[in-house]
Amino acid sequence: MLVALAQMDLAWEDFNTNINRVETFTKEASSKNVELILFPEMCLSGFTNNISSLEKSEDEIIETIKNIAVNNKINIGLGFAIKVDKKGENKYTIISKSGEVLANYTKIHPFTFGGEDKIYSKGDHIDICKINEFKIAPFICYDLRFPEIFQIASKEAHIITVGASWPKAREDHWISLLKARAIENQCYIFGINRIGVGDDLEYNGASVFVSPTGEFLNDVNSKEGIIIKNIELDKINKVKKQFNIKKDRREELYYKLGGN
Repeated sequence: MLVALAQMDLAWEDFNTNINRVETFTKEASSKNVELILFPEMCLSGFTNNISSLEKSEDEIIETIKNIAVNNKINIGLGFAIKVDKKGENKYTIISKSGEVLANYTKIHPFTFGGEDKIYSKGDHIDICKINEFKIAPFICYDLRFPEIFQIASKEAHIITVGASWPKAREDHWISLLKARAIENQCYIFGINRIGVGDDLEYNGASVFVSPTGEFLNDVNSKEGIIIKNIELDKINKVKKQFNIKKDRREELYYKLGGN
C-alpha cells in the first residue's frame, strides 16, 4: 500500500488556509496513486489552547474532509481540534475514499506541560480501522511517551500512526521514541509532524516511516511536502515469525506489580 505523510506548515488558527493546504497535498498524493495520506496533529488550527478560535464543528470538519477524500479517491487521516461545551477535544480521524468515517480517536494523554489538560478533555478508547489488508490505530503526539497503549493497539494493528505538533527542541525524543515503539511492538510506526512556527514554538518536521524492526524508511528532513513509501504486510509477518516478542509478555504479572 502506498502511504504519504504530509509534512506541512500550519497557519495559526486559520482554518481556511490550512484546509486549502490539506486539499493541495491530497490532490498531489492522489495523482501519485497514494492510497492513504496522513496529516499532523491539529493541522487545521495549529496546537492552540484558545478553543474560542475553533469555530467549525466536528460534523462540519468531517463533512469537508469526506468531500476531499471522495473527490480525490483517497483515504485521509487528519488531526483537528473542536470545542465541546466548556472544553475542547483533540481528535484524529481517518476517512475512507468513499467518505466513511473509519476511525475517530480522541487524544488519551493531553500535554499537561503545555496546559492542554486544562483545555481539552481526555479520550478513553483506542480506535482501530482497516484499509486494504492493514489494520491501523491512530494516536496523537504526547501519546508517544506512553508505551502501554501501543502494546494494546499492536495486538491487532499492523500500523500505528502518531500525528504530532512536536517541537524542534525535543526532536531527539521524537526520533528515539518512534524507533523504540516500532521495535517493542513489531509493527509499522508512522510519525507525522508539522514544520514552521506556531505560538512562538519552532517545529522541524522529522516525519518518518519506521519499519517493524526499527529501521527508518525515509530520510529525516524539515522540508514541506509529502513523503511517500510502499508498505508491505509481509514484513510484519516475517518479523513476528522469526522473533515473536508478544508471546513472552506477562501482562497479568505487570498488572499485579503495578498494584492494581
